[in-house]
Amino acid sequence: MSEPMNDTRPVEPAPLPPRAFGAGPPSAFAPPTPWRRRIQIFGWMLAVLLALLMILVAWLAITAPLSRSLKPIVPPSISLMSADGHLIARRGAIIDTPVTMTELPPHVPQAFMAIEDRRFPTHWGIDPRGIARAMWHNLWSDGASQGGSTITQQLAKGVFLSSDRTLGRKAREALIALWLEVWLTKDQIMERYLSNVYFGDNVYGLRAAARHYFNRVPARLTVPQAAMLAGLLKAPSRLAPTGNLAGARARAALVTQAMVDAGYLTQAERNRLRPARLDVHDDPDATSGTYFADWVLPIARDRAGAVYGEQRIETTLDWRIQRLAEAAVRRAPLGQAQAALVAMKPDGSVVAMVGGKNYAKSSFNRAVQARRQPGSTFKLFVYLAAFRAGMTPDDMVDDTPFTSGSYRPANHGGKYRGRITLRQAFAASSNVAAVRLTQQVGVDNVIKVARDLGVTAPLTEDLSLALGTSEIPLIELAEAYAAVAAGAYPVVAHGLPPEEEGWFARLMQRQRRFSENQLAMIRDLLSSAANRGTGSAAALRTSTFGKTGTTQDSRDAIFVGYAGGLVTAVWIGNDDNAPLPGGAAGGGVPARIWRNFMSGAINEPVEDAPEETQDADLVNAIANITVETGIGNVGLGVDQDGMTVNLGPNRLRIPSDQPLPGPPANAPPPPIVRTQPSGEDEGP
Repeated sequence: MSEPMNDTRPVEPAPLPPRAFGAGPPSAFAPPTPWRRRIQIFGWMLAVLLALLMILVAWLAITAPLSRSLKPIVPPSISLMSADGHLIARRGAIIDTPVTMTELPPHVPQAFMAIEDRRFPTHWGIDPRGIARAMWHNLWSDGASQGGSTITQQLAKGVFLSSDRTLGRKAREALIALWLEVWLTKDQIMERYLSNVYFGDNVYGLRAAARHYFNRVPARLTVPQAAMLAGLLKAPSRLAPTGNLAGARARAALVTQAMVDAGYLTQAERNRLRPARLDVHDDPDATSGTYFADWVLPIARDRAGAVYGEQRIETTLDWRIQRLAEAAVRRAPLGQAQAALVAMKPDGSVVAMVGGKNYAKSSFNRAVQARRQPGSTFKLFVYLAAFRAGMTPDDMVDDTPFTSGSYRPANHGGKYRGRITLRQAFAASSNVAAVRLTQQVGVDNVIKVARDLGVTAPLTEDLSLALGTSEIPLIELAEAYAAVAAGAYPVVAHGLPPEEEGWFARLMQRQRRFSENQLAMIRDLLSSAANRGTGSAAALRTSTFGKTGTTQDSRDAIFVGYAGGLVTAVWIGNDDNAPLPGGAAGGGVPARIWRNFMSGAINEPVEDAPEETQDADLVNAIANITVETGIGNVGLGVDQDGMTVNLGPNRLRIPSDQPLPGPPANAPPPPIVRTQPSGEDEGP
């Protein structure tokens, strides 16, 4: 068998695939590996971030008041402005000279560091650990939030920046904090902080606070006193011990426990401490200002925060309307009595406030601070409760003497009208009718209506409640009537424009609306009372709604009503609760003050009705005639549908389209007829 022959011919290489048209020659460089590409991308991103950081730092350096942060601090002041740009009041703060660390006992700064910034001696103005701890707590807590700001940041925020909560402000705050740490020592930062922080009651700085609350210098502050002052910083106005001693002491207890945790006190030392006792030292109040400014200033100061320098805060007050209110009170024939007036829009925006005849002589605000009996203005809640129970203005109620146990309310002057409609009872301000309605619907339901419409004052839980025997601030009465004007409740009086709230807060605080029927019925009654009833002296050409109120022995006289988109309450009385002379009533001077003020406020100039004709107008409006005869007291009631005659227990109804019956053959001689106005209501 022969061997295979070897093939010595050369092997040809395999042919290359065809090259795509336009393709270049193969690259001489190897393609980058994935990790190198990632490094390149990361480098570019880092360069972009560094550039943005440099731009941010440059912007902060320009906008942040770095140079000003090392200069003396300007004391705080607030300028309250009316809605139309007029200066209402400018208020400074209670301040004193700065403190130095050398004069303070160690436990004073330690109390502030323990509760506000435990790592103050070691950080550089920003505390990452504190920020992380606060974020973790806020993420998992079920309510109270914590902040991560250091004492240095608080100094930067309170003294050099506005109180807004934007990201830009927080960034500037951090930059100023770093700047202060570079240029100032820790002692200098603490001195500035303690000398300028807000302690409530319009008091700024530790020296002023020590004098105000404890009447002593900072060097003599005890541990409980220092702890109480340190605790105020969380909420100065809310925790100020002059108004919330229990809250201030509870917060001080947390501070002393924090001092134990920080190592400044032992637990035994802390347990031996007794709560701080106040020794309040008040500087005399200046008599230059306004009642409205006094009312709104604490709210304005809280909203502004502990920000230094001058701040201009816009209020809801209308300068023109305020001047009209002051003039109306000034022109009224008050004698020795005082007066108060508060006017607001139906949304609660207060546009005018007068708390007395002369602020310079008495800064006591009778529109807000005084609690007086509202008299028959309280009947608003009684009749609303009746409408909630299904009654209507045309339903009947007995206007006859009433007795319930030992309680025997009476109408003014002993005048009774028999069986009348709710509309007539409200217009004539019948006391016994209101008590009967309260008994029928229940005292609790009347109180429920009052609470729904914003009354927070304590209310008596008996039938006398119907006649306004519980004391209520005038501003709360105005809020209740504003709810009827707005068609929704509750209405909260406010002197500053409302702050923007989150959706959850708006959901929780949203108003409820009256039913269309109930709103129409109560407005019907208020119109009847203001135009044809006891309040007719207040009636304007435009639609007028309101109610009078007069308390027992004419100690208080009130008119509350609304017209032309403005709600106004007027009160007159004596500070010592003495009776007003001449049996003054809500349908008299208060109604005329209301009319004079409102006519100008809503641009409807009117003149007062002549004094001698007002009683006659009231008689015709209420159509209440008392007939004195030999057979007793005969009551006559006239309305658009006819006449009602009440003779003892008997009642005769004569329609308007029928002639009056003639006298019987054996009738006595014609009686002497005496007409007189339906007197204003009185409390029991």
